Amino acid sequence: MNDSAQTLDRLVDEWLTVPDVADRLGLDASKVRRLVQERRIIGVRRGDPRIFMVPAAFLVPGHLANPAQPTTPTADEPWTVLASLQGTLTVLSDAGFSDEAAIEWLFTPDDSLPGTPIEALRTGRKTEIRRRAAAEL
Repeated sequence: MNDSAQTLDRLVDEWLTVPDVADRLGLDASKVRRLVQERRIIGVRRGDPRIFMVPAAFLVPGHLANPAQPTTPTADEPWTVLASLQGTLTVLSDAGFSDEAAIEWLFTPDDSLPGTPIEALRTGRKTEIRRRAAAEL
């Protein structure tokens, strides 16, 4: 395992395979691959054999899709991709981040937040996180 993979393993608590993401979102695997292709979510190849995996923190219960304006949870509401993730990934990509580097940036603790950028996104602080990501340019 290389240093980068070890770093990601240390930073990211839970990883999901494409079938796991499909189950959680209530989609089929081809639609999950489309989400990856559209860069609504990203992941990296991990393990042996190398399997494409996505950080579980990129997914949220449906009522928290936009954490700045949460709705009342319902029992049948499916999970979804965190709404603010795609734009943040675009900013990081524009700054030259690979998918692996973007995941590392999102999950690295920052004392000035406090917490991690992904935690801040999950609590509705997308403007601040995108400003910080843009500063990486």
